Amino acid sequence: MIHSMTGFGAAATTVDGVHYAVEIRSLNNKFLKAVIRVPDELQGLEPAIDSMLRARFTRGSLPVTARFSDTTARAAYDINIEALQIYLDRLMTLNTAKNGKAVDIDISSLISLPGVLQPPSDFEHKVDRVRPIVEKLLKDACDRLTEMRTREGDLLHQDLHKHRDAIRVRLDRIRDRSPVVVEEYHQRLKQRVERMLSEVNAMVNDGDLVREVAIYAERSDISEEIARLGGHLLQFQDLIDSTDLEPIGRTLDFLAQEMLREANTIASKCNDAQISRDIVEVKGAIDRIKEQVQNVE
Repeated sequence: MIHSMTGFGAAATTVDGVHYAVEIRSLNNKFLKAVIRVPDELQGLEPAIDSMLRARFTRGSLPVTARFSDTTARAAYDINIEALQIYLDRLMTLNTAKNGKAVDIDISSLISLPGVLQPPSDFEHKVDRVRPIVEKLLKDACDRLTEMRTREGDLLHQDLHKHRDAIRVRLDRIRDRSPVVVEEYHQRLKQRVERMLSEVNAMVNDGDLVREVAIYAERSDISEEIARLGGHLLQFQDLIDSTDLEPIGRTLDFLAQEMLREANTIASKCNDAQISRDIVEVKGAIDRIKEQVQNVE
């Protein structure tokens, strides 16, 4: 079964006045690369998120963003009175050192000093409390991403089938044309030699002619390349029509490279105009396959 590597999934919920949201995108990549962005308070969830992603997907770049917005009283930071008093005492000392001149004290600046604001008392337990919520949202987002990747995969399947059929039609024409090429060469060579020898009243040596045709036939024989390309096409079709859930993107990419290798060999060995036109179309279809399989998981 073909799955695309591009897609998007999101899920959100509100629990006890806290809003949670998870988004996941999927982009092309030869390997699996998870890019996880979570608030500082939830960094302890990164290993669990990474593990869930690797259990669901095998290829693709996966940027994941988890957010939460807590508007309840629990979100309020505590003020460390002792630390604040130390800062105030030092400021008063500075005020005395300036011969009684007043020193302006900005409360917002005091609050931002290190150690004045302390996380809520349940900060250490927040990860444990939030974990099941985020994991459920991540699962839902992955499900929606998979649905989108499956729909994209159906379109890729149709397109790959179209290119595969185009190659098969042209390969059949090349297979039918191949034996005729040698016979046509035989006739052209015979006519050319007879025309040249008639000018000096000489006769064609059939043995020499047969030997020359045999050399040409050996040099331009593309039967093995045709057979291998046909075998690759059969394997290609079996893969794209398979209902297995195993990823096939890398295998399809390798097969496309092998098909192009055989097509290039056919093009270099055969000088026939009709076969040349067909093999150009074959190579064009293979190139389009190579582009498309880059999107397949």
